[in-house]
Amino acid sequence: MKKGLAHYRVGDAIEAFLLIKSVAKGLTQAGKPFLTLILQDKTADIEAKLWDSTKEDEERYAPSKIVKIAGEVMNYRGRSQLKLKAIRPSSDNDNVSVQDFIETAPLSQEVMMEKITQYVFEMRNPNIQRITRHLIRKHAEAFLHYPAATKNHHEFVSGLAYHVVSMLELAKSIAKLYPSLNTDLLYAGIILHDLGKVTELSGSVATTYTTEGVLLGHISIMVSEIAQAAKELGIEGEEVSVLQHLVLSHHGKAEWGSPKPPLIKEAEILHLIDNIDAKMNMLDRALERIEPGEFTERIFPLDNRSFYKPKF
Repeated sequence: MKKGLAHYRVGDAIEAFLLIKSVAKGLTQAGKPFLTLILQDKTADIEAKLWDSTKEDEERYAPSKIVKIAGEVMNYRGRSQLKLKAIRPSSDNDNVSVQDFIETAPLSQEVMMEKITQYVFEMRNPNIQRITRHLIRKHAEAFLHYPAATKNHHEFVSGLAYHVVSMLELAKSIAKLYPSLNTDLLYAGIILHDLGKVTELSGSVATTYTTEGVLLGHISIMVSEIAQAAKELGIEGEEVSVLQHLVLSHHGKAEWGSPKPPLIKEAEILHLIDNIDAKMNMLDRALERIEPGEFTERIFPLDNRSFYKPKF
């Protein structure tokens, strides 16, 4: 018996309850409407097309709703796709809930907050420590629940906090090799770099971008929040602009979304650590879905490459 979407292979028949993660409307070349559904369970997600869709279908098959499907896993341009044969909304008699289909971080929220709090406690610069603590407290609940993205990496419940914890532990190891690094700056930059996503994103289930998120983005949002926190705490000095720079530059290049490139040593390391952790998360999750001797699906953020899983 299959244990989740991650364990299905091309050619497999599937009959299961799944959660609608997202929906996009489209038109065929003949002008006929269809819906592109992203369906998920705790292990993975998969794309499916609902052809000749109606207005009723758009209401019936909306994000966050559970459906019962039957179909076959196909290969389309290097990625698995579900060919639907039947679909219906779930009913009360099906005894399923949204929580049955939600992937969560492998660490509890309590453990992650304990780890993050310890890194804040280790900061020696009072201005950096106070700003970081202030913003964590302000957004604690959302920070512990939200994903780090809508897709690609850490796109699961508590993914944002888990991403931060993983980056902090990587930073601690790197700082032992390069003791000239200012760990106050590096740890604070890691904790704050994606915190604006609690405003940019809609929540932890069927996550989409908010209006503010689309118009401003998490980088601009957090730069403003750092300035506001400093004002509320009565903090002035270079620490404020340096923390803002860490956030502004963590994507590395303008074409990757950063208004400024890293111009401080800790900003360069922050960008590299962010990139490592995001890519490792994508790779680990893709490789978990295949057997030794197989290639993964194409991973778009990794130059659309398929990765091989060695047999040894």
